[in-house]
Amino acid sequence: MHRYELTDAQWEMIAPFFPDRSHHGGAGQPWKDHRTLSNGIRWRLHTGAPWPDIPPRYGSWKTVYDRFRRWRLDGTWAQILDALLLRLDKAGLIDRDLWMVDASIVRAPRAAGGAKKKSRRAADVGRA
Repeated sequence: MHRYELTDAQWEMIAPFFPDRSHHGGAGQPWKDHRTLSNGIRWRLHTGAPWPDIPPRYGSWKTVYDRFRRWRLDGTWAQILDALLLRLDKAGLIDRDLWMVDASIVRAPRAAGGAKKKSRRAADVGRA
């Protein structure tokens, strides 16, 4: 087992959210192992490395990226997150109040929004 890879217990919790590898007996080649690709996705997200730098043990970087994108678009990742949060919430291990950010206290300088800085001369003219 390598760093960032899911344990058997962790995989058992999320495995049901992934589609059937054999397309439920339908046509087409079976998909690559979801656990291996999921571990490749986790490796990439944890390291921040470019997709092509994913170690070969996880398969083709293109396949790993395509699966990440497919599961993002079809809501698989959102379903997993919701289920894990619900599990933690039911166990009393999460306080949902900690997930709120009060934007009234998050301030940024005007320039952060793309506003042009006023020159001293423009500021002095505005006071007159």
